[in-house]
Amino acid sequence: MHHFSILDLSPVPEGGTTADALHNSVSLAQAAERLGYHRFWLAEHHNMPGIASAATAVVIGQVVAATRTIRVGAGGIMLPNHAPLMVAEQFGTLDTLFPGRIDLGLGRAPGTDGATARALRRYMDGADRFPQDVVELLGYLGEPAPGAAVQAVPGAGTQVPVWILGSSLFGAQLAAHLGLPYAFASHFAPAALEQALAIYRQTFRPSAYLAQPYAMMAAGLFAAETDAEARFLRSSQILSFARLRSGQPGKLPRPVEDVEAQIPPQVRAQVDHALSVSATGGPETIRARLELMIEAYQPDELILTGAIHDPAARIRSYEIGAEVLKTLL
Repeated sequence: MHHFSILDLSPVPEGGTTADALHNSVSLAQAAERLGYHRFWLAEHHNMPGIASAATAVVIGQVVAATRTIRVGAGGIMLPNHAPLMVAEQFGTLDTLFPGRIDLGLGRAPGTDGATARALRRYMDGADRFPQDVVELLGYLGEPAPGAAVQAVPGAGTQVPVWILGSSLFGAQLAAHLGLPYAFASHFAPAALEQALAIYRQTFRPSAYLAQPYAMMAAGLFAAETDAEARFLRSSQILSFARLRSGQPGKLPRPVEDVEAQIPPQVRAQVDHALSVSATGGPETIRARLELMIEAYQPDELILTGAIHDPAARIRSYEIGAEVLKTLL
């Protein structure tokens, strides 16, 4: 494994505001840079009361301006919601302002419900144009062809690194076919992790972008001084995910001692499976769990995420994670 990084959903805590969430993301990115994390990604979600990073490129601009060296990017931009040219212009602008520090991860899902997806892009048709849109976007970020009628300005020639994100086999196949780096969303959809990584590595075609496969896996991280404290902090994420699965999304709940009593058993089973690729506990428990993950899946990079209600406890969780992971590289 070469690097470890952070995926932040800019969670809006109960009792807090979207402004609090965005300021917390900036503070977390500054801490991540200090702690040795390689990149800091933000994700696009819409119509979600508990997630403040909907205007992802705008938030990335704030984060990269408040840091000095850490890579900052999208994990990801949901390409069905956007015209490829506009994405190229946005991320080309970011790279022009902060050269060599911007990443662009692309997702195939809309990142929201059907009604919101229609509001985002009213002229959607039924065909899945994701592969074609990725190729179009790559073209805008590369050197423009002589006489090209349309160019991304800024964007053309920036060669912003493009990643394919996925939680199924489709993204693995596309990333391998195009010779792009691949990130698997195992932090909430782990079922196809092993098979997706195998397909990506076995069918990868070297390209102008990447000579050999580079696979990132996502995992939850909830670290504290003791196992009990870490489990308490993680209860916010469990409650939030359970409410989302039950059709009641909201702000990130405060942690509770009796989380089992607040979730129906069948929903809890679904949540436990979805969030199973995670490390929760004190430093030694975290070390053992992360070692097992790295040994089992051999990721080139591990990207960690953890929705913790208290921003100071969240930073401390990533601090413990960094201390452990530096010994595992």
